[in-house]
Amino acid sequence: MAPLAVAYILKMYPRFSETFILNEVLELERQGVTVHIFSLKRPDDGRFHADVSRVRAEVTYVPESVLLAPDRFWRAQREVFAWDPGRYVRVLARVLARGSAHALKRFLQASYLAPRIRRGRIGHAHAHFASSATSVAYYLHELTGLSFSFTAHAKDIYSDTVDPKRLALKLRTARLAVTVSDYNAAYLRRIDGTGRIVRIYNGIDLERFAFNASPETPALVLAVGRLVEKKGVTDLVRACAALRDTGVPFRCAIVGKGPMEGALRALIHDLGLEGWVSLAGPMPREALLDLYPRASVVVVPCVVADDGNRDGLPTVLIEAMALGVPVISTAVTGIPELVEDGLTGRIVPERDPETLARAIQAVLDDPDRARALAKAARARIEADFDLRVNVAQLRTLFEELTAS
Repeated sequence: MAPLAVAYILKMYPRFSETFILNEVLELERQGVTVHIFSLKRPDDGRFHADVSRVRAEVTYVPESVLLAPDRFWRAQREVFAWDPGRYVRVLARVLARGSAHALKRFLQASYLAPRIRRGRIGHAHAHFASSATSVAYYLHELTGLSFSFTAHAKDIYSDTVDPKRLALKLRTARLAVTVSDYNAAYLRRIDGTGRIVRIYNGIDLERFAFNASPETPALVLAVGRLVEKKGVTDLVRACAALRDTGVPFRCAIVGKGPMEGALRALIHDLGLEGWVSLAGPMPREALLDLYPRASVVVVPCVVADDGNRDGLPTVLIEAMALGVPVISTAVTGIPELVEDGLTGRIVPERDPETLARAIQAVLDDPDRARALAKAARARIEADFDLRVNVAQLRTLFEELTAS
């Protein structure tokens, strides 16, 4: 039997913040799956995790515009048209009837990919995020009959810009919709209860992320993530001001980059926190593996942003908990499925810096209690967030879809 071959359709590959996709691809390859990556955009992060070099998958970058490769787009359109003229015309007519330049772009990109996927003898397509990448997978299916599935995360389903009718159509048409929390799964079933929706937690390599916390002095309060509203980093900065005023010795490092960097620097200056809070910029995973264990607590104060955007289940929580670092977060979306207040970590109300400061201080003041939380958290990760187990579940689903 030929090895399972799956097309992974991604908006951008590699993307510095999407280690969960990198983990998944590497583990699928380790389990014998042939992955072909099709990226709708070229990377613009400027930095890459070392693990990217371990990916064996062929990567195809789709031109972002017909104007960048008119001859290649035209040849692909003619080839797909020749396979089934009636089908091609029907799908194109529905696209044009929408009057959406975005839909037309995704249709053309799907047509561009279709001959390449056929020549690669690929039996299934999987997209990450229910937005542009899944739109391309949907049109691939409409044009060729290729089965497709997708993984829904957070912004792609909760943002105010998401059209529930289009999302419902994707859920009905896909052979499978995967999502990263039970909270998300329940939400998607309310959007459309007829599709097949499966929750598979993002996993991590439990050997690589072994329990090895060794917090430094003075205490390191650590945050890792993109500098955007939904991460709640401004609440952490304000909590640090309250913590400083109590006289607790600590330093806070915020790792990541994003559009709020300037505003955060200004807030740190206005609160006189230059000696306590630093913006460390983005770090590759190998550097974070060294930094995490030195932290006394990892803080992930997620919020629901003004535009509805929110986190699904942040990878930083999974990583920190696996390594034995106590965590503090909020009850946004699926986070309580991982962080149980007082058992595997601390949960505080979102947008409440004062309560957040008290929770941080409580962790710093009671190292024995903090170690107990960390041990219970590690057990939780081992039970449900083992990368090999969770990706094996995904691989089995892919095998079922290609066999039926």
